[in-house]
Amino acid sequence: MARLSPYLLTTSATCACAVAGSLASDPDSSYYKNLTKPAWNPPNWVFPLAWTSLYACIAGTSGYTLARLKQDGNTEEAGRYSAALATNLALNASWSYTFFRSHRLGLATAHAGVLALSSADLVRRTARISKSAGALLAPYAGWTAFATALSGSIWWLNNKN
Repeated sequence: MARLSPYLLTTSATCACAVAGSLASDPDSSYYKNLTKPAWNPPNWVFPLAWTSLYACIAGTSGYTLARLKQDGNTEEAGRYSAALATNLALNASWSYTFFRSHRLGLATAHAGVLALSSADLVRRTARISKSAGALLAPYAGWTAFATALSGSIWWLNNKN
């Protein structure tokens, strides 16, 4: 059996992450609508636009990075990169379950923080192979850091204990 292209693998994995996260997200739920949000909370329509472009960047830059690593014969680093990507995508997809389904705002904030660290690490790993690919992926780390701050603010504003 022929090996799948790194681009096909990263695109498939990123799409699976996007679908899983989308299935758990429900910004129209009464739970989410009734949460107190900070004034700097973006309107709901911003999130799917931001995430769609970020997912495209993740798939493309990760596919490029893996292709370069494999082309250079660096299979060990390609394996480490693949593991870091898989961890990041799992954290990404599961955050929506923590926030929207479990209603655990403190845990969702911590979860977002770990995702932000993982995203920054993915940018670092990507930039070591290609500075331009790392630069294209950098907004992902920025967005997840913003999401951490937003989650923390929502937790703070809604902490009744």
